[in-house]
Amino acid sequence: MSGSGDTVRQEQGGPDSELRYRRVAAELREAIIAGEYATGAKLPPEGTLAERYGVSRGTIRHALAVLRSDGLVTSRRGTRRTVLGGPRAQSFSELLSFTNWARSIGETPGGRVDRVTRRPAEPFEAGQLGLEAGAEVYLVLRLRTLSGKPVMVERSLYPARVGALVAGLPPDVVSHTEALVTHGVLLTDADHTIDLAWADADDARLLDCPPGQVLLRERRRTTDPEGVPVEWSEDRYLPGTIAFTVHNSVAASTLGRRHRPGTATPGAQV
Repeated sequence: MSGSGDTVRQEQGGPDSELRYRRVAAELREAIIAGEYATGAKLPPEGTLAERYGVSRGTIRHALAVLRSDGLVTSRRGTRRTVLGGPRAQSFSELLSFTNWARSIGETPGGRVDRVTRRPAEPFEAGQLGLEAGAEVYLVLRLRTLSGKPVMVERSLYPARVGALVAGLPPDVVSHTEALVTHGVLLTDADHTIDLAWADADDARLLDCPPGQVLLRERRRTTDPEGVPVEWSEDRYLPGTIAFTVHNSVAASTLGRRHRPGTATPGAQV
């Protein structure tokens, strides 16, 4: 017989079943982040979602379980899931420390240093910090929280002159950046790379997540006003806790200015 029953059996037993529910979860997560489902709103019934995504109700239930574990929807069975809220959005239009960003959105930032390691820099690390190979660096492993909830593990690598200052701070100081400013160390410019990483033993322990959990990763190289590297950081966020936004404009594009009607680029042949 053909029909929905065949679809259920195929999805439950087929090799792509896990990919299906994770795909649906990812699309629902994107819809919540984009504001399609506002905080407090009800998600459509399982049957409606199943029809929309072309999958079985079992696949929808698996997808909703993922969103529930991410803290995006309620977990009450037998009722339509309610959206608890999307990830907090952090813009890259200006350079803000985690502490200042959290305060700007009404959250209470927190931090706790897990350990500080002083060791020679690996070749890649030395390159990021503009140091000679084998120069001394400080690696600071730190848990960051929003309103008491763990959201991110921070791995910050500092040259010795800066790392020694951080190592002398109390383990639970809220902002290392603010403390460094008092010592004349300014973090003014940064380059960011966003990708994914898999939770290692430290991430799993500090974030209370399974080893191998997919995490949102931001790698950041920060310099002072003179362009001297001050920090190389790798931050790993639990999924569903934060989103990054970037504003682009054609007005700021050289290509856009060059082809704007009625204008000519200096030095260009007209």
